[in-house]
Amino acid sequence: MGRIVPKTLMIVRQFTCRGVINSHLYAHLKRPQVSRDMARPSSDLAAFREIFSQAKNIAIITGAGVSAESGVPTFRGAGGYWRKWQAQELATPEAFSRNPSRVWEFYHYRREVMLTKNPNPAHTAIAECEERLSKQGRQVTVVTQNIDELHRRSLFRTRCMTCGHEAANYKSPICAALEGKGNTKPVLSNCLHRAPDPDTNDAQIPVKELPRCEQKGCHGLLRPAVVWFGETLDSDILTHAEKVLDSCDLCLVVGTSSIVYPAAMFAPQVAARGVPVAEFNMENTPATMRFKFHFHGPCGTMLPPALARHETEH
Repeated sequence: MGRIVPKTLMIVRQFTCRGVINSHLYAHLKRPQVSRDMARPSSDLAAFREIFSQAKNIAIITGAGVSAESGVPTFRGAGGYWRKWQAQELATPEAFSRNPSRVWEFYHYRREVMLTKNPNPAHTAIAECEERLSKQGRQVTVVTQNIDELHRRSLFRTRCMTCGHEAANYKSPICAALEGKGNTKPVLSNCLHRAPDPDTNDAQIPVKELPRCEQKGCHGLLRPAVVWFGETLDSDILTHAEKVLDSCDLCLVVGTSSIVYPAAMFAPQVAARGVPVAEFNMENTPATMRFKFHFHGPCGTMLPPALARHETEH
């Protein structure tokens, strides 16, 4: 049976993207104030399920924690390095300009890892929930920070630096010069990749041998078609997200640290207008106390029973 994949709104296309918001969007999505008198969020699943059963327009915000349960490296926190660099040192226009070979090695490693990964029970629960509720005339919109293919494919898209052409690219490796690069340690039997050796030297691949545009007469250098640190997020996508979050009557925050902006503003903004927000995470976040519910544990364990068919559904 094929994968069920939700119709995801790609709002932030980098694991830990720090895009620049233009001023009118930032003014609308300003950070809500936190009251010191806030009650601790509930972990009452039955109470959540009652609200879920009545919700007509559900927004689900997902972060790297969901993908981590599929074995996807997050490049965050302790041990969150590719060789000796963290993502924010490589996923920038400046890093690509200085050393496109190193940046392509990094993305080649990520692409090859993702080819071994599959959606986990959290992804499946979201997708099945969306499919089921759509038949009832109810709306589910996924707003994700993830660039892996487990919600929607972004990591496997490229954009030409010369002509601007953007396309999906699933070649493995994406170019001959990257074969065997990026990941110098063996693949484990359970399909998890070991972290690359921090002492490995850069391949220093000549720019002319890096991935190239195949549009007729172009042959320009390709880059990953993701939003890098310091790049401006698409204002149309942010406006779309704004509309979704302004109209939702239930919001779920799944596997996100709630520290990366602008996405970190979304759920607190929803909570500030009195809409129930449920957080599913392995730990508390800076936004936890603003939410009505917090369910502590692996997303793949906590989310399926929360989104399962309710007894009132036909």
